[in-house]
Amino acid sequence: MACRITEIFIDAQNPGRLAAFWCEVLGYVELDREADGSIQIGPPGAEAGGALPTVVIGAGRDPRPGKLPVHFDLNATDRDQEAELARLLALGAVPADVGQSGDESWHVLADPEGNEFCLLRARVKPV
Repeated sequence: MACRITEIFIDAQNPGRLAAFWCEVLGYVELDREADGSIQIGPPGAEAGGALPTVVIGAGRDPRPGKLPVHFDLNATDRDQEAELARLLALGAVPADVGQSGDESWHVLADPEGNEFCLLRARVKPV
């Protein structure tokens, strides 16, 4: 029997702000809010352990030295890469330099708390 990813956890100084950012980026909604300040987001109607992984954004963050070992790769579903890049920047993403050459087919960005993610070129079908 194999495992599968059911949740992705992100520590945040401001879980509400980060949850709102990722909800707008991914078309997700807030699914749950715990007493400890953590917020679970996912596709509308999703639940923990469902077919698609949810994202849990928890309160608390220790300063990190250097590049994260894990990041999101995103593909637009309803527009080209440049239009999606403009949308993400308007939502508060910023360009990030992780040592790329400048010839990549993707854009490296950071969310409002500095977590890097990549916007890839291909357009994919929505789930």
